[in-house]
Amino acid sequence: MASFTLTPESWERVKIKFLRKYRDLTSANLSFSPGQEDQLVQQLMSLVKRDQAYIEFTIKKALADPAGNRL
Repeated sequence: MASFTLTPESWERVKIKFLRKYRDLTSANLSFSPGQEDQLVQQLMSLVKRDQAYIEFTIKKALADPAGNRL
């Protein structure tokens, strides 16, 4: 189970940061529905070839500073 909760608004900010960091991703790759955090983590794990801990850490870091530009 994911250790964070996303809203559509917060996901838009996190998604922008992922798109900047991983240039080969597209918005279509990063679809998200509220309540589907676990599926999102699994999807990101396969897209960026990283483990679950890294993906969750990265999302939490992005959520900690939503106005910031860094991921």
